[in-house]
Amino acid sequence: MGRRLFGTDGVRGRANADLTAELALDLSVAAAHVLGEVGAFGGARPRALVGRDPRASGEFLEAAVVAGLASAGVDVVRLGVVPTPGVAWCVKASGADLGVMISASHNPMPDNGIKFFARGGVKLDDAIEDAIEARLREPWQRPTGAGVGRTSTDDALIEGYVAHLVASLQGPDREQAPASLHGLTVVVDCANGAASQTAVAAFESQGAHVIAIHAEPDGININDNCGSTHMGDLQTAVVEHGADLGIALDGDADRCLAVDASGALVDGDQILAVLARAMKEAGTLPSDTVVATVMSNLGFVHAMRDQGITVEQTKVGDRYVLEAMKAGGFALGGEQSGHVVLSQFATTGDGTLTALHLMATMARTGRSLAELAAVMTRLPQVLVNVDDVDKSRATTDPELTAAVERATAELNGSGRVLLRPSGTEPLVRVMVEAETHDRADQVARELSEVVRVRLGR
Repeated sequence: MGRRLFGTDGVRGRANADLTAELALDLSVAAAHVLGEVGAFGGARPRALVGRDPRASGEFLEAAVVAGLASAGVDVVRLGVVPTPGVAWCVKASGADLGVMISASHNPMPDNGIKFFARGGVKLDDAIEDAIEARLREPWQRPTGAGVGRTSTDDALIEGYVAHLVASLQGPDREQAPASLHGLTVVVDCANGAASQTAVAAFESQGAHVIAIHAEPDGININDNCGSTHMGDLQTAVVEHGADLGIALDGDADRCLAVDASGALVDGDQILAVLARAMKEAGTLPSDTVVATVMSNLGFVHAMRDQGITVEQTKVGDRYVLEAMKAGGFALGGEQSGHVVLSQFATTGDGTLTALHLMATMARTGRSLAELAAVMTRLPQVLVNVDDVDKSRATTDPELTAAVERATAELNGSGRVLLRPSGTEPLVRVMVEAETHDRADQVARELSEVVRVRLGR
Protein backbone atom coordinates (compact mmCIF):
# COMPACT_ATOMS: atom_id res chain seq x y z
CA MET A 1 0.00 0.00 0.00
CA GLY A 2 3.02 2.29 0.08
CA ARG A 3 3.25 4.94 2.75
CA ARG A 4 1.12 4.81 5.88
CA LEU A 5 -2.39 6.16 5.31
CA PHE A 6 -2.87 7.58 8.79
CA GLY A 7 -1.05 10.79 9.65
CA THR A 8 -0.87 12.65 12.93
CA ASP A 9 -4.66 13.17 12.95
CA GLY A 10 -6.49 10.63 10.82
CA VAL A 11 -6.40 10.16 7.06
CA ARG A 12 -6.13 13.45 5.18
CA GLY A 13 -5.61 14.57 1.59
CA ARG A 14 -7.07 16.38 -1.38
CA ALA A 15 -10.72 15.34 -1.61
CA ASN A 16 -11.63 13.23 -4.64
CA ALA A 17 -7.96 12.92 -5.58
CA ASP A 18 -6.07 11.49 -2.59
CA LEU A 19 -9.14 10.94 -0.42
CA THR A 20 -11.71 9.31 -2.70
CA ALA A 21 -15.20 7.97 -2.06
CA GLU A 22 -13.84 4.47 -2.62
CA LEU A 23 -11.13 4.91 0.01
CA ALA A 24 -13.62 6.44 2.46
CA LEU A 25 -15.95 3.49 2.02
CA ASP A 26 -13.17 0.92 2.41
CA LEU A 27 -11.74 2.67 5.49
CA SER A 28 -15.18 2.68 7.09
CA VAL A 29 -15.64 -1.04 6.50
CA ALA A 30 -12.22 -1.73 8.00
CA ALA A 31 -12.95 0.53 10.98
CA ALA A 32 -16.27 -1.23 11.52
CA HIS A 33 -14.49 -4.56 11.87
CA VAL A 34 -11.71 -3.24 14.11
CA LEU A 35 -13.59 -0.70 16.26
CA GLY A 36 -17.14 -2.02 15.99
CA GLU A 37 -16.02 -5.63 16.39
CA VAL A 38 -18.72 -6.70 13.94
CA GLY A 39 -19.85 -10.20 14.79
CA ALA A 40 -18.33 -10.14 18.27
CA PHE A 41 -21.57 -9.60 20.17
CA GLY A 42 -23.58 -12.61 19.11
CA GLY A 43 -25.89 -10.65 16.86
CA ALA A 44 -25.88 -7.31 18.71
CA ARG A 45 -25.35 -4.64 16.09
CA PRO A 46 -22.62 -2.02 16.60
CA ARG A 47 -23.59 1.64 16.39
CA ALA A 48 -21.57 4.49 14.85
CA LEU A 49 -21.98 8.27 14.83
CA VAL A 50 -20.88 10.26 11.77
CA GLY A 51 -20.30 14.02 11.63
CA ARG A 52 -18.68 16.40 9.18
CA ASP A 53 -17.60 20.00 8.72
CA PRO A 54 -19.29 22.14 6.01
CA ARG A 55 -16.87 21.40 3.14
CA ALA A 56 -18.62 20.58 -0.12
CA SER A 57 -16.65 17.34 -0.39
CA GLY A 58 -17.93 16.31 3.01
CA GLU A 59 -21.30 15.57 1.44
CA PHE A 60 -20.11 12.77 -0.83
CA LEU A 61 -17.57 11.51 1.70
CA GLU A 62 -20.27 11.30 4.35
CA ALA A 63 -22.39 9.24 1.96
CA ALA A 64 -19.44 6.89 1.35
CA VAL A 65 -18.64 6.52 5.06
CA VAL A 66 -22.27 5.82 5.96
CA ALA A 67 -22.54 3.30 3.12
CA GLY A 68 -19.38 1.51 4.21
CA LEU A 69 -20.44 1.26 7.84
CA ALA A 70 -23.98 0.13 7.06
CA SER A 71 -22.75 -2.42 4.52
CA ALA A 72 -20.59 -3.93 7.28
CA GLY A 73 -23.61 -4.33 9.55
CA VAL A 74 -23.27 -1.15 11.64
CA ASP A 75 -26.23 1.08 12.53
CA VAL A 76 -25.31 4.68 11.72
CA VAL A 77 -26.53 7.94 13.23
CA ARG A 78 -25.84 11.00 11.09
CA LEU A 79 -25.00 14.05 13.17
CA GLY A 80 -24.64 16.40 10.20
CA VAL A 81 -22.39 19.47 10.49
CA VAL A 82 -20.82 19.37 13.95
CA PRO A 83 -17.45 20.20 15.56
CA THR A 84 -14.95 17.35 15.88
CA PRO A 85 -15.11 17.47 19.71
CA GLY A 86 -18.89 17.29 19.38
CA VAL A 87 -18.59 13.90 17.70
CA ALA A 88 -16.21 12.73 20.41
CA TRP A 89 -18.61 13.84 23.17
CA CYS A 90 -21.64 12.30 21.46
CA VAL A 91 -19.85 8.95 21.10
CA LYS A 92 -19.04 8.92 24.80
CA ALA A 93 -22.41 10.23 25.97
CA SER A 94 -24.47 7.86 23.81
CA GLY A 95 -22.37 4.75 24.38
CA ALA A 96 -21.75 4.33 20.64
CA ASP A 97 -19.13 1.85 19.50
CA LEU A 98 -17.27 4.28 17.24
CA GLY A 99 -17.40 7.73 15.73
CA VAL A 100 -16.28 9.22 12.43
CA MET A 101 -15.54 12.88 11.75
CA ILE A 102 -15.10 14.03 8.16
CA SER A 103 -12.91 17.13 8.27
CA ALA A 104 -9.49 18.49 7.37
CA SER A 105 -9.55 20.81 10.38
CA HIS A 106 -7.67 24.06 9.56
CA ASN A 107 -6.58 22.91 6.07
CA PRO A 108 -7.83 24.71 2.92
CA MET A 109 -11.23 23.76 1.51
CA PRO A 110 -10.03 21.37 -1.26
CA ASP A 111 -8.61 19.05 1.42
CA ASN A 112 -10.65 16.74 3.59
CA GLY A 113 -9.99 14.01 6.11
CA ILE A 114 -11.45 11.15 8.10
CA LYS A 115 -10.90 10.87 11.86
CA PHE A 116 -12.06 7.89 13.88
CA PHE A 117 -13.01 7.72 17.55
CA ALA A 118 -13.19 4.52 19.57
CA ARG A 119 -15.66 3.77 22.36
CA GLY A 120 -15.64 6.55 24.93
CA GLY A 121 -14.91 9.17 22.26
CA VAL A 122 -11.14 8.69 22.35
CA LYS A 123 -8.68 9.05 19.48
CA LEU A 124 -6.93 5.97 18.16
CA ASP A 125 -3.40 4.91 19.01
CA ASP A 126 -0.94 3.82 16.33
CA ALA A 127 -1.64 0.12 16.83
CA ILE A 128 -5.38 0.52 16.19
CA GLU A 129 -4.73 2.67 13.12
CA ASP A 130 -2.33 0.02 11.81
CA ALA A 131 -4.97 -2.65 12.41
CA ILE A 132 -7.49 -0.67 10.35
CA GLU A 133 -4.99 -0.29 7.50
CA ALA A 134 -4.21 -4.01 7.61
CA ARG A 135 -7.92 -4.82 7.53
CA LEU A 136 -8.24 -2.94 4.23
CA ARG A 137 -6.48 -5.83 2.53
CA GLU A 138 -8.47 -8.65 4.09
CA PRO A 139 -11.61 -10.34 2.69
CA TRP A 140 -14.80 -10.06 4.74
CA GLN A 141 -18.23 -11.63 4.95
CA ARG A 142 -20.92 -9.23 3.82
CA PRO A 143 -24.20 -9.28 5.78
CA THR A 144 -27.44 -9.47 3.78
CA GLY A 145 -31.12 -9.02 4.48
CA ALA A 146 -31.83 -7.87 8.02
CA GLY A 147 -28.09 -8.04 8.77
CA VAL A 148 -27.21 -4.76 7.04
CA GLY A 149 -26.96 -1.58 9.11
CA ARG A 150 -29.71 1.02 9.33
CA THR A 151 -29.25 4.79 9.21
CA SER A 152 -30.93 7.61 11.11
CA THR A 153 -30.39 11.17 12.38
CA ASP A 154 -30.49 12.49 15.96
CA ASP A 155 -30.51 16.27 16.49
CA ALA A 156 -30.90 15.84 20.24
CA LEU A 157 -27.30 14.65 20.54
CA ILE A 158 -25.97 17.99 19.29
CA GLU A 159 -28.30 19.87 21.62
CA GLY A 160 -26.91 17.73 24.43
CA TYR A 161 -23.37 18.60 23.40
CA VAL A 162 -24.04 22.35 23.64
CA ALA A 163 -25.74 21.86 27.02
CA HIS A 164 -22.69 19.92 28.20
CA LEU A 165 -20.35 22.76 27.20
CA VAL A 166 -22.37 25.24 29.22
CA ALA A 167 -22.73 22.88 32.19
CA SER A 168 -18.93 22.57 32.36
CA LEU A 169 -18.86 26.11 33.77
CA GLN A 170 -20.45 24.72 36.93
CA GLY A 171 -17.16 23.04 37.73
CA PRO A 172 -16.47 19.35 38.20
CA ASP A 173 -18.93 18.93 41.09
CA ARG A 174 -21.78 20.55 39.08
CA GLU A 175 -23.26 21.93 42.32
CA GLN A 176 -23.27 25.65 41.59
CA ALA A 177 -24.85 27.59 38.73
CA PRO A 178 -22.72 27.92 35.58
CA ALA A 179 -20.52 31.02 35.58
CA SER A 180 -22.25 33.99 33.98
CA LEU A 181 -20.58 35.75 31.06
CA HIS A 182 -22.97 38.70 31.29
CA GLY A 183 -21.21 41.97 30.54
CA LEU A 184 -18.59 40.44 28.24
CA THR A 185 -18.62 41.35 24.56
CA VAL A 186 -16.87 38.77 22.39
CA VAL A 187 -16.23 38.63 18.68
CA VAL A 188 -16.07 35.02 17.51
CA ASP A 189 -14.56 34.04 14.15
CA CYS A 190 -16.16 30.70 13.30
CA ALA A 191 -13.94 30.12 10.23
CA ASN A 192 -17.12 29.45 8.23
CA GLY A 193 -16.81 26.06 9.83
CA ALA A 194 -18.49 23.41 11.93
CA ALA A 195 -19.13 25.56 15.03
CA SER A 196 -20.83 28.45 13.24
CA GLN A 197 -24.02 27.76 15.18
CA THR A 198 -22.98 25.80 18.26
CA ALA A 199 -20.29 28.23 19.49
CA VAL A 200 -22.54 31.27 19.22
CA ALA A 201 -25.35 29.40 21.00
CA ALA A 202 -23.04 28.35 23.84
CA PHE A 203 -21.64 31.85 24.41
CA GLU A 204 -25.02 33.57 24.23
CA SER A 205 -26.65 31.08 26.59
CA GLN A 206 -24.42 32.38 29.39
CA GLY A 207 -25.14 36.03 28.76
CA ALA A 208 -22.22 37.08 26.58
CA HIS A 209 -22.87 39.66 23.87
CA VAL A 210 -21.69 37.82 20.76
CA ILE A 211 -20.62 39.34 17.47
CA ALA A 212 -20.11 36.51 14.99
CA ILE A 213 -17.95 36.86 11.90
CA HIS A 214 -17.23 34.28 9.20
CA ALA A 215 -20.20 32.28 10.47
CA GLU A 216 -21.98 31.65 7.15
CA PRO A 217 -20.52 28.43 5.71
CA ASP A 218 -21.41 27.70 2.09
CA GLY A 219 -19.27 24.59 1.57
CA ILE A 220 -16.54 26.58 -0.19
CA ASN A 221 -15.48 29.33 2.23
CA ILE A 222 -14.29 27.27 5.21
CA ASN A 223 -10.93 28.57 6.56
CA ASP A 224 -10.76 31.03 3.65
CA ASN A 225 -8.72 33.93 5.09
CA CYS A 226 -10.48 33.46 8.40
CA GLY A 227 -10.38 31.47 11.61
CA SER A 228 -7.40 30.54 13.75
CA THR A 229 -4.95 30.49 10.81
CA HIS A 230 -5.86 34.02 9.61
CA MET A 231 -6.34 36.31 12.60
CA GLY A 232 -6.43 39.71 10.85
CA ASP A 233 -10.20 40.08 10.46
CA LEU A 234 -10.77 39.13 14.09
CA GLN A 235 -8.17 41.58 15.38
CA THR A 236 -9.76 44.39 13.35
CA ALA A 237 -13.30 43.49 14.44
CA VAL A 238 -12.44 43.40 18.14
CA VAL A 239 -11.01 46.91 18.02
CA GLU A 240 -13.82 48.28 15.83
CA HIS A 241 -16.55 46.91 18.11
CA GLY A 242 -14.77 47.77 21.34
CA ALA A 243 -15.10 44.13 22.38
CA ASP A 244 -13.52 42.63 25.48
CA LEU A 245 -11.93 39.84 23.47
CA GLY A 246 -12.02 37.84 20.27
CA ILE A 247 -12.11 34.08 19.82
CA ALA A 248 -10.83 32.34 16.68
CA LEU A 249 -11.87 28.77 15.94
CA ASP A 250 -10.73 26.60 13.05
CA GLY A 251 -12.82 24.67 10.55
CA ASP A 252 -13.72 21.80 12.87
CA ALA A 253 -13.50 23.87 16.09
CA ASP A 254 -11.02 21.70 17.95
CA ARG A 255 -8.64 24.63 18.47
CA CYS A 256 -9.01 28.12 19.89
CA LEU A 257 -6.84 31.23 19.73
CA ALA A 258 -7.78 34.59 21.21
CA VAL A 259 -7.33 38.34 20.79
CA ASP A 260 -7.35 40.84 23.66
CA ALA A 261 -9.23 44.16 23.63
CA SER A 262 -6.31 45.96 21.95
CA GLY A 263 -6.23 43.42 19.10
CA ALA A 264 -3.09 41.65 20.34
CA LEU A 265 -2.85 37.91 19.72
CA VAL A 266 -3.19 35.52 22.68
CA ASP A 267 -1.84 32.15 21.57
CA GLY A 268 -2.35 28.62 22.85
CA ASP A 269 0.56 28.84 25.29
CA GLN A 270 -0.91 31.96 26.89
CA ILE A 271 -4.38 30.42 27.07
CA LEU A 272 -2.88 27.34 28.74
CA ALA A 273 -1.03 29.58 31.20
CA VAL A 274 -4.20 31.48 32.13
CA LEU A 275 -6.22 28.30 32.63
CA ALA A 276 -3.42 26.52 34.50
CA ARG A 277 -3.05 29.32 37.03
CA ALA A 278 -6.83 29.55 37.49
CA MET A 279 -7.15 25.80 38.00
CA LYS A 280 -4.25 25.72 40.45
CA GLU A 281 -5.86 28.49 42.49
CA ALA A 282 -9.16 26.57 42.44
CA GLY A 283 -7.46 23.31 43.45
CA THR A 284 -8.52 21.54 40.24
CA LEU A 285 -5.07 21.09 38.65
CA PRO A 286 -3.91 17.56 39.59
CA SER A 287 -0.29 17.42 40.77
CA ASP A 288 -0.05 21.12 39.83
CA THR A 289 0.98 19.91 36.37
CA VAL A 290 0.10 20.97 32.84
CA VAL A 291 1.03 19.03 29.68
CA ALA A 292 2.42 20.82 26.62
CA THR A 293 4.55 19.92 23.59
CA VAL A 294 8.21 20.64 22.91
CA MET A 295 7.08 23.51 20.65
CA SER A 296 5.64 25.51 23.55
CA ASN A 297 7.48 28.77 24.09
CA LEU A 298 10.18 28.73 26.74
CA GLY A 299 8.44 31.73 28.26
CA PHE A 300 5.49 29.47 29.05
CA VAL A 301 7.74 27.00 30.88
CA HIS A 302 9.34 29.82 32.88
CA ALA A 303 5.95 31.34 33.75
CA MET A 304 4.57 28.04 34.98
CA ARG A 305 7.69 27.46 37.08
CA ASP A 306 7.15 30.86 38.69
CA GLN A 307 3.55 29.85 39.49
CA GLY A 308 4.65 26.57 41.06
CA ILE A 309 3.31 24.55 38.15
CA THR A 310 5.21 21.70 36.51
CA VAL A 311 5.22 21.45 32.69
CA GLU A 312 5.39 17.94 31.22
CA GLN A 313 6.37 18.15 27.55
CA THR A 314 5.58 15.69 24.76
CA LYS A 315 6.15 15.28 21.03
CA VAL A 316 4.16 17.59 18.75
CA GLY A 317 0.57 16.47 18.28
CA ASP A 318 -2.50 16.61 20.51
CA ARG A 319 -2.66 12.81 20.56
CA TYR A 320 0.65 12.74 22.46
CA VAL A 321 -0.61 15.40 24.84
CA LEU A 322 -3.68 13.25 25.47
CA GLU A 323 -1.58 10.15 26.08
CA ALA A 324 0.56 11.96 28.66
CA MET A 325 -2.51 13.40 30.37
CA LYS A 326 -4.13 9.99 30.63
CA ALA A 327 -0.95 8.33 31.89
CA GLY A 328 -0.38 10.97 34.58
CA GLY A 329 -3.97 11.68 35.52
CA PHE A 330 -3.61 15.32 34.49
CA ALA A 331 -6.54 17.62 33.72
CA LEU A 332 -5.05 20.27 31.42
CA GLY A 333 -2.85 20.11 28.36
CA GLY A 334 -2.46 21.61 24.93
CA GLU A 335 -0.45 23.08 22.10
CA GLN A 336 0.69 26.54 21.06
CA SER A 337 -1.59 26.20 18.02
CA GLY A 338 -4.66 26.34 20.26
CA HIS A 339 -5.50 22.69 20.85
CA VAL A 340 -6.41 22.75 24.55
CA VAL A 341 -7.67 19.68 26.37
CA LEU A 342 -9.73 19.99 29.55
CA SER A 343 -10.01 16.31 30.38
CA GLN A 344 -12.64 16.76 33.08
CA PHE A 345 -15.05 17.72 30.33
CA ALA A 346 -13.67 16.44 27.00
CA THR A 347 -11.65 13.62 25.49
CA THR A 348 -10.04 15.86 22.88
CA GLY A 349 -9.30 19.52 22.15
CA ASP A 350 -12.45 21.64 22.06
CA GLY A 351 -12.20 25.27 20.95
CA THR A 352 -15.64 26.29 22.21
CA LEU A 353 -15.06 24.69 25.60
CA THR A 354 -11.68 26.41 25.89
CA ALA A 355 -13.20 29.78 25.02
CA LEU A 356 -15.97 29.37 27.59
CA HIS A 357 -13.47 28.67 30.37
CA LEU A 358 -11.21 31.52 29.26
CA MET A 359 -14.12 33.95 29.38
CA ALA A 360 -15.34 32.52 32.69
CA THR A 361 -11.89 33.26 34.15
CA MET A 362 -12.20 36.85 32.96
CA ALA A 363 -15.70 37.16 34.44
CA ARG A 364 -14.76 35.57 37.76
CA THR A 365 -11.58 37.62 38.30
CA GLY A 366 -12.81 40.88 36.77
CA ARG A 367 -9.50 41.10 34.92
CA SER A 368 -9.01 41.80 31.22
CA LEU A 369 -7.60 39.16 28.91
CA ALA A 370 -4.42 41.25 28.51
CA GLU A 371 -3.93 41.28 32.28
CA LEU A 372 -4.49 37.53 32.56
CA ALA A 373 -2.24 36.71 29.59
CA ALA A 374 0.57 38.77 31.12
CA VAL A 375 1.24 35.79 33.40
CA MET A 376 3.76 34.80 30.72
CA THR A 377 6.14 36.66 28.44
CA ARG A 378 6.79 35.03 25.10
CA LEU A 379 10.43 34.76 24.11
CA PRO A 380 11.12 35.71 20.47
CA GLN A 381 10.87 32.54 18.40
CA VAL A 382 12.24 31.95 14.89
CA LEU A 383 11.30 28.89 12.83
CA VAL A 384 13.18 28.00 9.63
CA ASN A 385 12.15 25.09 7.40
CA VAL A 386 15.10 23.53 5.57
CA ASP A 387 13.78 21.51 2.65
CA ASP A 388 15.16 18.86 0.29
CA VAL A 389 17.28 17.22 3.00
CA ASP A 390 17.64 13.72 4.41
CA LYS A 391 15.55 14.27 7.52
CA SER A 392 16.26 10.73 8.78
CA ARG A 393 19.77 11.84 9.84
CA ALA A 394 18.65 14.99 11.68
CA THR A 395 19.24 13.47 15.10
CA THR A 396 22.23 11.27 14.28
CA ASP A 397 24.64 13.38 12.23
CA PRO A 398 27.57 14.08 14.60
CA GLU A 399 28.53 17.52 13.23
CA LEU A 400 24.92 18.72 13.31
CA THR A 401 24.51 17.39 16.85
CA ALA A 402 27.69 19.22 17.90
CA ALA A 403 26.44 22.46 16.30
CA VAL A 404 23.17 22.21 18.23
CA GLU A 405 25.05 21.60 21.48
CA ARG A 406 27.28 24.64 20.87
CA ALA A 407 24.30 26.89 20.12
CA THR A 408 22.48 25.67 23.21
CA ALA A 409 25.54 26.32 25.38
CA GLU A 410 25.92 29.83 23.96
CA LEU A 411 22.28 30.65 24.80
CA ASN A 412 23.16 29.67 28.38
CA GLY A 413 19.63 29.01 29.60
CA SER A 414 18.19 32.22 28.14
CA GLY A 415 16.86 30.39 25.09
CA ARG A 416 16.76 27.03 23.41
CA VAL A 417 17.21 25.15 20.15
CA LEU A 418 14.92 22.50 18.69
CA LEU A 419 15.51 20.49 15.49
CA ARG A 420 12.45 18.54 14.36
CA PRO A 421 12.11 16.44 11.19
CA SER A 422 8.77 16.98 9.45
CA GLY A 423 6.36 14.09 9.74
CA THR A 424 5.09 14.45 6.16
CA GLU A 425 7.68 16.35 4.08
CA PRO A 426 11.43 16.02 3.29
CA LEU A 427 12.40 18.91 5.52
CA VAL A 428 13.82 19.70 8.93
CA ARG A 429 12.38 22.46 11.12
CA VAL A 430 14.92 24.57 13.00
CA MET A 431 13.33 26.43 15.90
CA VAL A 432 15.30 28.86 18.08
CA GLU A 433 14.16 30.98 21.02
CA ALA A 434 16.30 33.72 22.52
CA GLU A 435 16.01 36.92 24.53
CA THR A 436 15.93 39.03 21.34
CA HIS A 437 14.57 38.34 17.88
CA ASP A 438 17.90 39.23 16.27
CA ARG A 439 19.74 36.67 18.39
CA ALA A 440 17.16 33.97 17.66
CA ASP A 441 17.29 34.76 13.94
CA GLN A 442 21.10 34.63 13.88
CA VAL A 443 21.28 31.24 15.61
CA ALA A 444 18.45 29.81 13.47
CA ARG A 445 20.16 30.84 10.22
CA GLU A 446 23.55 29.48 11.31
CA LEU A 447 22.04 26.12 12.25
CA SER A 448 19.93 26.01 9.09
CA GLU A 449 23.09 26.30 7.03
CA VAL A 450 24.64 23.38 8.93
CA VAL A 451 21.51 21.35 8.22
CA ARG A 452 21.75 22.15 4.48
CA VAL A 453 25.42 21.25 4.29
CA ARG A 454 25.22 18.06 6.38
CA LEU A 455 21.84 16.68 5.27
CA GLY A 456 21.48 18.09 1.74
CA ARG A 457 20.65 15.52 -0.90
